[in-house]
Amino acid sequence: MENEPSRVGEPRIPEAAGNEAPTARTRLRRGVLRADYEPATVRSIVDAAPICHVAVDTTDGPLALPMAHGRIDDSLYLHGALANSLLRSALDTAMCATFTCLDGLVIARSPFHNSMNYRCAVVLGTPQLVDDEAEKLRGLRAVSEHVLPAWEHGRPPDAAELRRTMLVSLSLQEASAKVRSGDPVDEPEDLDGPWWAGTVPCETRWGSPVDSSDLAAGIAVPEGIAAVG
Repeated sequence: MENEPSRVGEPRIPEAAGNEAPTARTRLRRGVLRADYEPATVRSIVDAAPICHVAVDTTDGPLALPMAHGRIDDSLYLHGALANSLLRSALDTAMCATFTCLDGLVIARSPFHNSMNYRCAVVLGTPQLVDDEAEKLRGLRAVSEHVLPAWEHGRPPDAAELRRTMLVSLSLQEASAKVRSGDPVDEPEDLDGPWWAGTVPCETRWGSPVDSSDLAAGIAVPEGIAAVG
């Protein structure tokens, strides 16, 4: 695993205004040269990650679960059943949402310096229950269309379905990002050694849509969904 302290030649994100941690608890303490506090960077990672992991300190102890998510401006939306214990617990305390995009493996000359190229973000805060009907529909659509535009191709949710669904919003104001890219960072004395070093890119893509086994004849794949594959 790559050692976190910085070395000569490692890229550094400027510590300029706009790249300062919004709060003390979002300030990176390890691998600080990879820190990026720009809101645009955080938003781009939130948008690129297909799912997020949500952690809450519940009455039964800490709990972290993968969840679908959506974003509108600086609001993160999460949904679940009305009785969802994780989301309900967070309304009274706090939430941590994390997002990770794996871009590749980094193979160094020494396994100690093996690493990964990645983009990740952490968002902290207390979520708010969304009661407004118009915002609830917008938020649910954002979750549904986070990966592909599927909202308009199906039957709209009815009143009973909306009553059984909880939607919460979490501000992206208290967040930080951490990004690694590029080559391995080896010890200088290893550079002339006989060991291979480099990166193995990781690419994520969607395949071609497959019709449901019970799909009625004559229904074509919607253009927006077909374009994702």
